[in-house]
Parts: sequence; C-alpha cells; structure tokens
Amino acid sequence: MAEKMGILGRKLGMTRIFADDGAAVAVTVIETGICPVTQIKTMDKDGYNALQIALIPAKEKRVGKAMRGHFAKAGTGLFRRLKEIRLAGAPEQQLGENLTVSMFAAGDVVKVTGTSIGKGYQGRMRRWNFAGSKDSHGCEKVHRNNGSVGNNTFPGHVFKGRKMAGHWGNETVTESGLLVIDVRAGDNVLLVKGSVPGPKNGLVLVRKQ
Repeated sequence: MAEKMGILGRKLGMTRIFADDGAAVAVTVIETGICPVTQIKTMDKDGYNALQIALIPAKEKRVGKAMRGHFAKAGTGLFRRLKEIRLAGAPEQQLGENLTVSMFAAGDVVKVTGTSIGKGYQGRMRRWNFAGSKDSHGCEKVHRNNGSVGNNTFPGHVFKGRKMAGHWGNETVTESGLLVIDVRAGDNVLLVKGSVPGPKNGLVLVRKQ
C-alpha cells in the first residue's frame, strides 16, 4: 500500500511543554537523525515505487559482504537499520540524498509506526479486559479462568480468533492523527502530541498523514 514520505527515528520518551496560553501539553520526543536514501525502486524496474532509507551507523565488521556492496552503490556508509517506504508516485529523491526532520513543520498531522512493548504471556482478563467471574460464594478458584471456549458436537473445535490467554504486545502498531507541536532541526528532534508505540530508544517510522 502506497504511503506518504517519512523518516526513521528513535523514541526518547515523553515530557511536557507549555503552550502560549499556559496550558501543559504532553509530547513524545522523537530523535529522527539523518536518514540517507540507500535504494530507489521504480514501477518500470521493480513493479512498484519505493524508497529505502537507513538509520544508525554500523561498523564494517557488523555488516555482511552483500550489504556492503548494497551501501557502496548509494555511497552513504554502513547502517544497521533499513526501512522501505512505498510511494504512490515516482520518488523525487536521489540516491544518497539525506532526509532530515525539516520535512515536517509545526501543525502537521503524522502517523507513527513502531513495535509495541512486549508484555509476555498474559491471561484473558489483562489481555482482553474481560470481567471475570463473580467474586462471591459458590465460585471457587475460577474467578479468572477462561471459561467455556468450545461448542457443541458440530463442528467440535475452537474457532480461530477466540479471545484467550496468550502473548501480548511486541507487535507492529501505528498511531495516527498525532499533531506535530515543534520541530527542532538543530537537534534533529520532533515533538509530537500524544503517545507513540514502543519503548524508550525504540525505532519508529514517522510519516505524513
């Protein structure tokens, strides 16, 4: 699916700033860094339009021989993290061009994609917000149990998608409709109103909406 242009960054955490009227605004601080274009894909050559951008420089001994050749074509140096962004039209950027936080401005609406914090194996009450059984007489040691999940003789199995206990978190999440409060180009920092998925120092992709 085609997306608008974006940039990679690291979620540093949350803080608050004060608006002109004195109101406190909760913001997430995203350090975007400088993201070079390491590959350009076009409809004629690859069947779709896309840009591959990079973040976090890497040591040569940490990069395989094939990837060293890949980075050498772009002349950008070696990097640890890559991300491909599909575009609706032909890319305007050039190979090796650096993308910076200056592509955004205060007042822009963006969406941020990251990997949510993993919570491990959780029961159905915490994972799905189930109410549980009544905590009174006649209900012994089943207050947080899953309850009946099967069905009658036919078809005789538990349907896929049943809300049960299991692994929670550690999945790709996109938060949309976030407002850019401030762009600090000198520090390569973006201040976004609202929450951003992932832990501190987690990798995120910020795109225009």
